[in-house]
Amino acid sequence: MSWGSYYRGDGTAREVELAPPPPWRSFPHRPLGQKFRPPEGLPDAVNAALSLRRPLLVTGAPGSGKSTVIESVAHELALGPVLRWHITSRSTLEDALYRYDVLGRIHEQQLRTAAGHGETVDDIAPFLRLGPLGTALVPATLPRALLIDEIDKSDLDLPSDLLDVLERGEYTILELERHKAEQVAVRMWDSDQTYTVERGKVQCTEFPFIVMTSNAERDFPPAFLRRCIRFQMPEPDEETLREVVQAHLDMEVPDEGPVATLVRGFVTRLRAGDNLAIDQLLSAVFVLSGDDAPQGTRHDDLVALLLRELSRG
Repeated sequence: MSWGSYYRGDGTAREVELAPPPPWRSFPHRPLGQKFRPPEGLPDAVNAALSLRRPLLVTGAPGSGKSTVIESVAHELALGPVLRWHITSRSTLEDALYRYDVLGRIHEQQLRTAAGHGETVDDIAPFLRLGPLGTALVPATLPRALLIDEIDKSDLDLPSDLLDVLERGEYTILELERHKAEQVAVRMWDSDQTYTVERGKVQCTEFPFIVMTSNAERDFPPAFLRRCIRFQMPEPDEETLREVVQAHLDMEVPDEGPVATLVRGFVTRLRAGDNLAIDQLLSAVFVLSGDDAPQGTRHDDLVALLLRELSRG
């Protein structure tokens, strides 16, 4: 594939031309869903979630392809661009539904007053924006695809806070419920398009297709789990990894040779309990499978560098 000794550490300035990056590091990103190979049982779990209008909770190790599931489904079913809500310990349900810049609104009114414009225009729309979950619940002819990524990193209360919205498929923008204008056009999360909110209420017509990912770092309340279709990503075997390498790098994996050795060694380490991600294997294959790839001790050192266990610093 591609290896280059661009940096030598000799302090000499030189012009270099970098080789093309791996496909998953090319920008803008190409759609990952077209390359995804679902494990056995996942299509049934997806279809159950679609049929029941329930979220799909996908659990598995980092790099096992959890977040790519929704890309694959959205691509095959033509659901449009995927909305993304990346969870941290500071994430709240309110931020996922809509954002209100109250300070910006106050500041704008003060500026108009100071400029002598007389009576201020009470236009709240520029200071509101629907969040990823709020946008997914906007009425539509097809379900929107929403990824709630790494929900196990959330505050302990967030899964429970989600329950009412996931059950009812609606929410209220309190600032608009109290506003004198009955209709306000609010920008959506992933574009500058607007949705006209009436009396502060947003209610979906098609429940969104929601995929929530978890690294199994915590337990969830039973009330939350029973509202989800759950799927555990299996540990990949050698045949699966060969298919992944072929799909992402457009290359055949022979029964023997450097790439086969990398795949086989990766599987052995997984079964021994090492915490590794599939994208590490893809990186190692990309760097070490070309004609100019380092050999001998340098090759072994690069394997150790690229396939370093994730649980170690």
